[in-house]
Amino acid sequence: MLTLERLSYRDAMVLMDGAEAKAREIGVPMCIAVCDEAGHLIAFQRMDGAKILSVALSQDKAMTSAISRRPTHEYNARCIPGNLVFGIHTSLAGHFSTVGGGLAVDIGDGGVVGAIGVSGGAPEQDIACAEAALEVFLSD
Repeated sequence: MLTLERLSYRDAMVLMDGAEAKAREIGVPMCIAVCDEAGHLIAFQRMDGAKILSVALSQDKAMTSAISRRPTHEYNARCIPGNLVFGIHTSLAGHFSTVGGGLAVDIGDGGVVGAIGVSGGAPEQDIACAEAALEVFLSD
C-alpha cells in the first residue's frame, strides 16, 4: 500500500498568498492555481484585473508541473521542432503547458506534493511569482 503526502487547502492558501504578494510588489495582477500531486485543482484565485486567458493557463501550468514534476519553462526550452519532446504540448487535449510559470512543490524526501501555476504577466514575471510562493511555503 502507498501512503501519499499532498498539499492541503491551507498549504494552497500559503502558496497563493506568497504569489499574490509578489504580484502586488511587481504591479501585475495574476491568476494563481494550486493543485495536488495528480494535477487536480485545490484552490484558485484571480486578482482584480488579471487576464481572462490566464484563468485556464494558470491551471494548466499547475497541472503540468504536478504531473511532470518539473517547471513548465523547462518544456518551453525543449519543445521545439526537431527535438524529440516536440509535440508534448498537444498532450492532455492541449492542456499540457510549456509556458513559464508552473512549478512543482517538492518537499525533498517526501517528493512532489503538488504544484503552483501563475499567469498574468510575462513568463519571467509569472515564474518570479511562483518562485516567491515556493519560498514562502518552504520557509513556513
